[in-house]
Amino acid sequence: MVAPLSDTPLSPLRTIAVIGLGTMGTGITEVLAKAGREVIGIDISEAQAARSLAAVEASTARAVQRGRLTEQERTAVLARVRVSTDLRTAADADLVIEVAPESYEIKQQIFRELDGLVRPETILATGTNALSVTRLAADSARPERVLGLHFFNPAPAMKLVEVVSSVLTAPTAVTAVTNLALDLGKEPVAVGDRPGFVADGLLFGYLNQAAAMYEARYASREDIDAAMRLGCGLPMGPLALLDLIGVDTARTVLEAMYAESHDRLHAPAPILKQLSEAGLTGRKSGRGFYTYDAPNSATVVPDALTPLSGDGAAPGRPVRSVGVAGSGTMASGIAEVFAKAGYDVVLAARSEEKAQTAKARIGKSLSRSVDKGRLTAETAAEILDRVTPAGSYDAFADVDLALEAVAEDLEIKQQLFATLDKVCKPGAVLATTTSSLPVVACARATSRPQDVIGMHFFNPAPAMKLVEVVRTVLTADDVHATVREVCGRIKKHAVDCGDRAGFIVNALLFPYLNNAIKMVQEHYASLDDIDAAMKLGGGYPMGPFELLDVVGLDVSLAIEKVLHREFRDPGLAPAPLLEHLVAAGCLGRKTGRGFREYARR
Repeated sequence: MVAPLSDTPLSPLRTIAVIGLGTMGTGITEVLAKAGREVIGIDISEAQAARSLAAVEASTARAVQRGRLTEQERTAVLARVRVSTDLRTAADADLVIEVAPESYEIKQQIFRELDGLVRPETILATGTNALSVTRLAADSARPERVLGLHFFNPAPAMKLVEVVSSVLTAPTAVTAVTNLALDLGKEPVAVGDRPGFVADGLLFGYLNQAAAMYEARYASREDIDAAMRLGCGLPMGPLALLDLIGVDTARTVLEAMYAESHDRLHAPAPILKQLSEAGLTGRKSGRGFYTYDAPNSATVVPDALTPLSGDGAAPGRPVRSVGVAGSGTMASGIAEVFAKAGYDVVLAARSEEKAQTAKARIGKSLSRSVDKGRLTAETAAEILDRVTPAGSYDAFADVDLALEAVAEDLEIKQQLFATLDKVCKPGAVLATTTSSLPVVACARATSRPQDVIGMHFFNPAPAMKLVEVVRTVLTADDVHATVREVCGRIKKHAVDCGDRAGFIVNALLFPYLNNAIKMVQEHYASLDDIDAAMKLGGGYPMGPFELLDVVGLDVSLAIEKVLHREFRDPGLAPAPLLEHLVAAGCLGRKTGRGFREYARR
């Protein structure tokens, strides 16, 4: 009889078998060999096994060229790798990592065969990111030795490894594999067994919503991807990422998540099924949401959906002077952007004093640019001279574009638009910077709704490249063309979207943040582990809780409520934990406490 693993000290994991030598298996093989492990790579295809070994040879050769390995070290790495098509070669492994296709049938067959081959103390790890580790363990003759070891692609570069325990996994096995991950230079995060675990559990819901947004023709694939890259600092847009992951793989992960959660946000968007069944699975097939110049290529080529150049578009209205309404950080930032682009800017607030304070803020921002060598003192002075502060909106009488950046309150904005309607000249474009309120409600407060449009800048406006251009059903074509032209002149990337809650960025970002809060609320993972998972596994510049505390929990709750009201989806209901923190006055960095505590300045 085999002794319980919890009572059996484990020898170091020196010899490791990797089953499945696709991109992920090959990457894991390279990581292990570089860390001094003996690696047996196994694949049912002899050709695939050979390709995998060739890929490791090529990758290590590049590492030598870049000075990351010596030729002697490379020789030693390659000597530690052998490949095979015979599962029996795993018999002497201390650890087996399977990264076979996401199928219970395939993985269970592998585990059953391994049960009869490997030593009693060998640990069996599955690389699944969608299937139940518990179900795989329960079907094994050694459930206490089965766990999940989820690497991220590309395995040599990505730091995160999720170590997944089932209720059957012995703590000693978890410790042994966690120590291995640390030896590999990875950041292990311990999580329980549920589809998607932490990183993919949050990532795939977001990707699914992006696919649904594209399917609904709310925005183009190019604009959705650009919005999330430029608005959130993500390394890739969601649709390009789906093509990289594989549309079929994403569908499998989402189906597993939905089977457990029954959350509509996890129900695979129909377009994922359509593309999968048509064989349009992304980069690996040469076509998915985008078209590539060859299978497995990263080079996107034009297709029937690629936007045409702007030739032939309706001409816009001339814009020489701009009015910015408001005295806060966003208003002064937007005014700075326009002044830098050569526009004369009227910066109007409710009092002369507030307007002067806002202009002074621009002066400080320009001074910082001078200190950093980005501007000369003379240029900074010229830019500041283009900004005229005013204590009344009457100063907007001659502007060609009036843009409001006042409080995110519909009644306040409607009152302001009624005022702009009276003071602005005929033909002036009236724009709102709202991030969540209906633009058409601002338009209807005027007698010229055809002249009203949304221009959602991102904070800080001088640094962030994105502007969401929001047309209502009443916006005139030449008004839309005007704003697109202006965005080009101020060196911003404009993306088009319709007038619905959240536009592109917030409609995709805040459900993701809300789901992260639910993970903590359900005691599935800690704040630190979730933030680490998304930064290290998803390439996000900030973890969700870091971001929530920066944005402000009250602001986040307000946006969540707007999204929930608009789409009526139960999955969008704000997490109770968020509501409780806001009710307690814990609003994030601005109050010194949100999800974390901060030193008061």
